[in-house]
Amino acid sequence: MKRILNCLAVLVFLFLASCSREPGQARSPALNPLAQRAQNVTIIRDDFGVPHIYAKTDADAIFGLLYAQAEDDFKRIERNYVWAIGRLAEIEGEEALFSDLRARLYMTHDEAKAAYAAAPDWLRALCDAWADGLNYYLQTHPEVEPALLTRFEPWMPMFFSEGSIGGDIESIPLKGIEAFYGDERSLESLPATAPVADGAAEPTGSNGFAIAGKLTRSGNAMLLINPHTSFYFRGEVHVVSEEGLNAYGAVTWGQFFVYQGFNEHTGWMHTSTYVDFMDEFIEEVSLDNGRLSYRYGDEQRPVEVSEVTLKYKDGDTVSARTFPMYHTHHGPVTHMLDGKWVATRINWDPVNALQQSFIRTKQDGHEGFRAMMDIRTNSSNNTVYADSQGNIAYYHGNFVPRRDTRFDYSKPVDGSNPGTDWQGLHAVDETITLLNPENGWIQNCNSTPFTAALEFSPKKEDFPDYMAPDAESFRGIHAVRVLTGQSDLTLDKLIEIAYDPYLPGFEQLVPGLIEAFDESGQQYTNLAPAIDVLRAWDLEVSADSVAMSLAHFYVTRYRAEGVNPRGLKGMDLINYFGTDSPHEERLQLFAATVSDLAADFGRWDTPWGEINRFQRLTGDIELPFDDNAPSLPIAMASGRWGALASFGAKRYPGTKRIYGSSGNSFVAVVEFGDRVKAKSLLAGGQSGDPASPHFDDQAQRYADRQFKDVAFYKEDVTRRAKRTYHPGEP
Repeated sequence: MKRILNCLAVLVFLFLASCSREPGQARSPALNPLAQRAQNVTIIRDDFGVPHIYAKTDADAIFGLLYAQAEDDFKRIERNYVWAIGRLAEIEGEEALFSDLRARLYMTHDEAKAAYAAAPDWLRALCDAWADGLNYYLQTHPEVEPALLTRFEPWMPMFFSEGSIGGDIESIPLKGIEAFYGDERSLESLPATAPVADGAAEPTGSNGFAIAGKLTRSGNAMLLINPHTSFYFRGEVHVVSEEGLNAYGAVTWGQFFVYQGFNEHTGWMHTSTYVDFMDEFIEEVSLDNGRLSYRYGDEQRPVEVSEVTLKYKDGDTVSARTFPMYHTHHGPVTHMLDGKWVATRINWDPVNALQQSFIRTKQDGHEGFRAMMDIRTNSSNNTVYADSQGNIAYYHGNFVPRRDTRFDYSKPVDGSNPGTDWQGLHAVDETITLLNPENGWIQNCNSTPFTAALEFSPKKEDFPDYMAPDAESFRGIHAVRVLTGQSDLTLDKLIEIAYDPYLPGFEQLVPGLIEAFDESGQQYTNLAPAIDVLRAWDLEVSADSVAMSLAHFYVTRYRAEGVNPRGLKGMDLINYFGTDSPHEERLQLFAATVSDLAADFGRWDTPWGEINRFQRLTGDIELPFDDNAPSLPIAMASGRWGALASFGAKRYPGTKRIYGSSGNSFVAVVEFGDRVKAKSLLAGGQSGDPASPHFDDQAQRYADRQFKDVAFYKEDVTRRAKRTYHPGEP
């Protein structure tokens, strides 16, 4: 009996010790199931810090993937989920409440838990592994102090299921939600704001090129993966299991699937789409006997009314506000127009979206990839595809609601008319697709699909307008030009094409300015030296180009200050400034540009590389920039002007130079054959920690366009290994 009591005492002691550990302190491996799980995972960091995760099962591989991501940039993972699950105001204060409300309007935490519970067993296992990997990171890193989330739950991925930058829910303006739920006002009743210049923000998006084997030296298909996102939005990873997972590429921080990348046999590149995948329905709401209802045909339907209490940071304390939430069968009410309630419907199917995003990474040929597309939840993106069987393909969108073409869905429609309802989804074969066009290449640069493959492109007249309202872009024009006539392509040649320095956005703007000067007489003779620089320019960006500096600041000023009498946008507006705008306006704005360059940099003829810079000083999500701190010259330009290799740069408080914060981020070129070959480049480096050697070890490579060889096969990974460990090991 004494021996039994002693054994019980030891067990009680061990139990209490494990329960009383400090927050974040790991338990003994013998008592810690996460530590035991970690032994099933091996992480190999290569010479650029890229994590290669190996495990027997998909779930264990995901456990290791999230652990490795947390090592590289936990704060970005946490920030993504704080935003996604609607708790941002608890960090950022009351001004973020309507972001949180928007998230909860589309899914409450209870609904997310129910979605997780209803998911297939294999998907729940991945979600469990996702949470375990992040929680084990926190257990083994007690020095890390989360801003809010001290524990991750397996239902949280339901809120963040697709991976794109600027996803569906972000298309719903917060000002409408704030006006309706905060003040019960219509949008048109809000105080007038200053007009915003067309496309004032740097355009996001991406380039995707797929090349058939008949145009390559090896005879193998190739793929360019060139997302244009905010820098450090995604990390570079390689995740492998013995259940068929072997995916390499870019992962959005905190997600468990490679979003843009490749495996041994297939590659996928997403570009932002303009397919109409969301609609606004004007509801005819009435209040009878204290109950809200809305008209739908000949019936009155009850408005679904619920409420949510949201916490927010209030100085050093936490306060809370309770909001009602209103839903019709069209979706949540998001704003008012002309005093009428408007419900906004988007794709919200998190279980299927997560399944599609993960299944995509495991396909070994086009047949399986095409079958995966039938899930139809990839709503905000186009897909450019290539594989080891030599196929190249393109899918313009994926989630495309079927609509009655009598109605104009580019504007809010009458929700009381049943005819405006979505009529299911278009089958993939009904949407805009391409497979192995005869010209041998496919391109998409967030532009119209009707120029994706020369004369072999889809035909506009074959599809309803809502399937492809996408306009042409200068990048799309540029892509067609550089791909036309190509042959004997190698990976290095594909990189060269992807960085072609020509800028078609200036083809009409610059000659139009020169024409205005030549016809101006004597009034602007002081501009002659600057005009002569532009007159001699080949419209190519380079670090030593003075013309690039002049052109960039001239058109930037013109877009902000020039008169736009026709309400033009995009390419049409820039070309108008070169062809039809008043000559005097062109010359006045150019004179101001030359004067400002001289004032800001001591000389008007400052080379582009002295102005356009790459700088990474801290691991902060909102980066600081400093003209007095080290930075690198970048011979790239904004995608707005047609630069394929986009570098979105602007001034920041206290700077004269402009610093890049978006554009080319993760870039890869891939060749599929008996063995996959790839090269990649990441802005800055893999780690968000300034103390890491991989914080900026790719910065000079980024400036020099010096891609690294991807270590894909185990023997290459092992040869380049700098650290091999199980999660949790120092």
